[in-house]
Amino acid sequence: MDMRESSHPNEFKSYSTDRIRQEFLIQDLFKPGEIKLVYSFYDRMIAGGICPDRALTLEPHKDLGTDYFLERREMGIINVGSPGTVTTDGQEYVLNRTDGLYIGRGVKDVVFSSADKARPAHFYVLSAPAHQHYPTVKIEIGQTETVELGVPEEANVRTLHKYIHPDGAQSCQLCMGMTKIAPHSVWNSMPCHTHGRRMEVYFYFDLPENTVMFHLMGKPDETRHIVIRNEEAVISPNWSIHAGAGTSNYAFIWGMIGENQIFSDMDAVDMGELQ
Repeated sequence: MDMRESSHPNEFKSYSTDRIRQEFLIQDLFKPGEIKLVYSFYDRMIAGGICPDRALTLEPHKDLGTDYFLERREMGIINVGSPGTVTTDGQEYVLNRTDGLYIGRGVKDVVFSSADKARPAHFYVLSAPAHQHYPTVKIEIGQTETVELGVPEEANVRTLHKYIHPDGAQSCQLCMGMTKIAPHSVWNSMPCHTHGRRMEVYFYFDLPENTVMFHLMGKPDETRHIVIRNEEAVISPNWSIHAGAGTSNYAFIWGMIGENQIFSDMDAVDMGELQ
């Protein structure tokens, strides 16, 4: 498990392109036969990818200090690849593409497998500390709460799907969902915002070949960007904006943990303040 330390925004101002990518970008998430996990000290979020060409078991890690991975954690999963199965303490959940799964604290055995090892599933996972147990729930995209956002004139038309949230699959603190950018639109989360009470991780996918994302981050008056390609993720600190534009339309999975689960609890940034 790759450990990523927190950064102060004043220190962030001096980061080079390579340093920004080293600290915040998550790459190579789906290598066949591997579980790739990144532990961020921003609210102790874990983000990762699991690509099973055989059955892969989620093992405990010494940095968690627990006997099993979800002893004091919860987890959200969305499959962005071919069909696969997640087995939790003997209960099987078949996840087709864009199906999600919430796994509550206290589940001991979690095993990932693919229906076709030659075309493995791509399980994108987020895990947050949890002090309360909620039941494991499968979430199909048709069951999600949807919100239509944006206007064509601003090239930001998008559909937001809420998977794990207080009015859907309940959790201790993890919120998770997916946003699809409409054809002929390129922007996400613009006009932008911050939410100092929560950190967030963005995972970009469905980017066509030779397409790139320009993910914007930093304080509103000290913005930077990271160039991101298909199936890569970026850690967004609580003090940072998190928005982006692609050279084509795309989709992304977002996940938040922090002080609350209120989606409207954000601090809007006036476009005139951006620098």
